[in-house]
Amino acid sequence: MSRRIVVSVAAGVVVLGGAGAFALAYAGVQAPALAHSTARYTAPAADRDGSLVFTTDVTASSDVKSVKVLAWPADSSFAKKGLTTKEMAGVESAVCKPSGGDTQRCTYKVAVTRADAEGSPKGLWHVAVLVTAKDGDTTLDTKAADFTVA
Repeated sequence: MSRRIVVSVAAGVVVLGGAGAFALAYAGVQAPALAHSTARYTAPAADRDGSLVFTTDVTASSDVKSVKVLAWPADSSFAKKGLTTKEMAGVESAVCKPSGGDTQRCTYKVAVTRADAEGSPKGLWHVAVLVTAKDGDTTLDTKAADFTVA
């Protein structure tokens, strides 16, 4: 092989290697992502409490530090002014378990008493989720899932 071909091949390997390293580094700093989010609301019955169960798959390259969950009525003040990460910081957390790779399955469950149901607005509700990764990256989805209170 001529020297010119060897130098060209070597330069190509360096360029491709650098591009690959950049792509891997960029992939490592992606914000946490939510997928397959669902909410299931069960109204209380005469002899038992109801429940709200929210589940989501969270992917974070630096692992998940916390997942905060808040259910809110669609006709509340949050619909006009929006939710912020500051407001979400103080709400309850979901429980997360590894489900393969960088993904965790997170579940939030709360009992709904008859008094809770009677005092809650009827109609469409949204579930807001704040995910914080261990590297400090956050993702806020104010309408990760919906459910209806009848």
